Amino acid sequence: MRGDGARLGGALLAGLVLLSAPAALALPKYRVEAARFLGHDKDDPLWQLSGKVMPCVTCHTQPQGGKGWNPFGQSLQAEFRAQPQASFRTVLRSVLAREADADADGYPDALEFFARTLPGDPRSKPAKSLRDLRAEFEQAGGLPEEKPKK
Repeated sequence: MRGDGARLGGALLAGLVLLSAPAALALPKYRVEAARFLGHDKDDPLWQLSGKVMPCVTCHTQPQGGKGWNPFGQSLQAEFRAQPQASFRTVLRSVLAREADADADGYPDALEFFARTLPGDPRSKPAKSLRDLRAEFEQAGGLPEEKPKK
């Protein structure tokens, strides 16, 4: 009888873990929106559960997010202050359209997103030359429009 209770308790605990995992692992709202806007949701059917698609350190200084913003995150914060009524897509596009290089690594933030490197971390740089990456970016259509994808 005691073994049945332990098995039942284990099964309940496993069920709770499985039910709560998607909520615990899902990307926060802005990361989901940025991933969709930038097309980073295309190659991985489980992209919403992946920390690699749009890691917290895209904008934050800590791998788990929270307080502490890197230079790219600070540029987003400044743009939110400048456009308090704007949507996140509008703010993100405005920041990327400036051709700024938040982390001063020689690559504009938009090109870093295109290359899937981190625009707020100077150690994270695209492998391609700036000229080659820019040509590839332009050939791919440049920055996406602000309209949500259907």
